[in-house]
Amino acid sequence: MKNLDIKISAFIIMAYLFLSWVPTGIDDFFLPGSQPGESGSFDSPNHCDNCHGGYDVDAEPAFAWRGSMMAQAMRDPLYLASLTIANQDALDAGDLCIRCHSPVGWLEGRSTPTDGSLLTDNDKEGVQCHFCHKLIDHESTAPLDVAYMNTISNIPPQHGNGMFIVDSENHAKRGPYDDADANHPTIYSPFHSKSELCATCHDVSNPAFTLAPDGTYQPNTFDEASPTFNTYEMFPVERTYSEWKMSAYNTPEGIPSDVFGGNKTNVSSCQDCHMKDVSGYGSNKPNTPFRTDLPFHDMTGGNTFIPLLVKQQYSSVVDNDALDAGILRAEGMLQNAATMNLIVSPEEDEYEAYVEIINETGHKLPSGYPEGRRMWINLVAYDINDNIVFESGAYDPVTAILDKNGTKIYEAKLGMSEAVAAAANANGTTVYTAGESFHFALNNMVIKDNRIPPRGFTNANFEAIQAAPVGYSYEDGEYSDETEYYLPADSHRVVAKLYYQTVSKEYIEFLRDKNITDNTGEVLYSLWEANGKSAPVLMQEAEFFTEPLSITNEDLMENIVQIYPNPASHLVNVKFNLAQSTDVKIDIFDINGKIIETLYNGQVAAEDHKITWNT
Repeated sequence: MKNLDIKISAFIIMAYLFLSWVPTGIDDFFLPGSQPGESGSFDSPNHCDNCHGGYDVDAEPAFAWRGSMMAQAMRDPLYLASLTIANQDALDAGDLCIRCHSPVGWLEGRSTPTDGSLLTDNDKEGVQCHFCHKLIDHESTAPLDVAYMNTISNIPPQHGNGMFIVDSENHAKRGPYDDADANHPTIYSPFHSKSELCATCHDVSNPAFTLAPDGTYQPNTFDEASPTFNTYEMFPVERTYSEWKMSAYNTPEGIPSDVFGGNKTNVSSCQDCHMKDVSGYGSNKPNTPFRTDLPFHDMTGGNTFIPLLVKQQYSSVVDNDALDAGILRAEGMLQNAATMNLIVSPEEDEYEAYVEIINETGHKLPSGYPEGRRMWINLVAYDINDNIVFESGAYDPVTAILDKNGTKIYEAKLGMSEAVAAAANANGTTVYTAGESFHFALNNMVIKDNRIPPRGFTNANFEAIQAAPVGYSYEDGEYSDETEYYLPADSHRVVAKLYYQTVSKEYIEFLRDKNITDNTGEVLYSLWEANGKSAPVLMQEAEFFTEPLSITNEDLMENIVQIYPNPASHLVNVKFNLAQSTDVKIDIFDINGKIIETLYNGQVAAEDHKITWNT
């Protein structure tokens, strides 16, 4: 139980029950690990900046961290609006959220009330330096770690779900080097190079629901902790760490990569991809060793939208340049997270198109918090006059509406059972409906999950971690998905695009419309409107011409033709219709504008001339 004396009067409980379906209390969301008051105090990130910032934005920890979503975890207006709804739906549910979004505030006893109203400015620095560098692996046998664990009574059964163990020693900092030479005490910690550290807050279950023998998730007894703290016996919300655990990345050799990992040639752990190895110094002190395996503290994911809102709301207290740099890194992460192949072949009176999306990450694509987060394919066919004759996955940037009819959308959707909805409406309201739902704290069902699994996927392993596909199927070993389209006979040019969106219009409107407590939903909606409505990010693009690409003298710019090949067929067909002989250079570029290969560099005669290359 939390080491706090929390007393809530019957009157307050009844007031909350008018808004809440369940008579939950703080103990319904209790989880093992260090409890408030058991982990000492924490240095401000500003203190850490004295040595770890201001000298090299390409290597130093401070600048990269300040541009990350970790640093903005408690300022994120999407999170704050979601937190309000969670507390509305289940009394004190916000405690589960705050423990990972502001662990310092939680450990120092300011997570109640669970709306975050007692959190300090320093608490709002999110997942900060001193918290991470005081973390202890509950499986550690190191004497110092064991000594601390002997002082607490709630040791977690596994890694994840915010069940962190955080030392009470306030001066020594734990890290992945045994040769650190710092101005403060240091403790070598292998834990800080392991994915299990990231599991701490990236494998999330709702402890208010427990797996029943019939495979459903049922509410626990009122104001009692979960009868089991086993991650896989509580309702699954996020399984990013577990997805990695069951992937081919979780091997000593990992997976070769030339886009992730920085100085590494193979990537294995979460840190390899999300804290790439760079060359530089970990601090600005003269005794600091130069390293080529320095973890870049960016913790980059795929969020390009929320940093824009944070900049607008908190421009005077955040590092805007760091956030801008973080947005660029997130765009790069998204562009490298998938490979897309486009194949178009003629049929009797139409064209058949296949779009294959290959997952290049170590977890599902996309992964993480499911609400409103999605990825989809936009396929457009044009006739010879460049008129659209077919489109799937159309998105209107003005209205932020995605046409879902016939669109392949990769996403997870949660929901609530009939029994939960009935209990939610027992107080006479009709705000809850069984089935698909954005009510995070009440959801106890997975309605849909067609997200693409990672390399090494097996149905049995993903079933074991509560992450099996739902309403969709993948064969063992599959880490890609193929979608088939039938296009009109007059299709001349076919363009496929893969988009990622941080948050959908539907979720934004839900957070605004269902909020009867405060203005966080309205604030979020206004920021969303003013900042492009979470404009989708282009991850991959491919183009296919059903006839050879025709090039005239007028098309040539400085005698250079730039062509983006079809990765699946590796064929480039070009037809020159030139009025005069011309020197031509033909380059193949990747989606980032990098030249892959020069196919032709010479003269093309002034007559019809078709050239086909296999790239």
